[in-house]
Amino acid sequence: MRDRISAALKKAQDEGDKRKSATLRLVQTAVKDREAAARENGKDGVKEEEVIEILQKMVRQREVSAAEFESGGQLDLAEQEREEQKIIRDLLPVQLTNEETRAICEETVKEIDAHGLRDISRCMNELKSRYTGQMDFVQASCFVKDMLRSDASAERKASDAN
Repeated sequence: MRDRISAALKKAQDEGDKRKSATLRLVQTAVKDREAAARENGKDGVKEEEVIEILQKMVRQREVSAAEFESGGQLDLAEQEREEQKIIRDLLPVQLTNEETRAICEETVKEIDAHGLRDISRCMNELKSRYTGQMDFVQASCFVKDMLRSDASAERKASDAN
């Protein structure tokens, strides 16, 4: 991932794309800052998954900023945030769609035989181990919670009927 970021930065600089170069420098700095913090804590830098998390966080930050700028009538700044968001998103692995995420969540709930809200963490750990960087885990968590809530409700109704 680091090599991919460096290669993208070099290409943007060669093409004279200032916005892309600046955004990719921000990405590199964020990764280097996280690596420095990890080394201070006795770790050997950051793993690929952590780099992906950094990128996802940067994308979410730009979503929020763009919405705030838009609601404040600063459309040019909102557009700039969206451009940066796209540049960062292009570095990420291909993301699963909402429908794919929901289907995978359903499959995982069935596979690990989850039956209630107490099983959310088991489901999420399984999803994270399989789909790091490909899935929005905030969204997946919502899907899993909804599934397990409705599963728990159905169990209560069935036990009440008996």
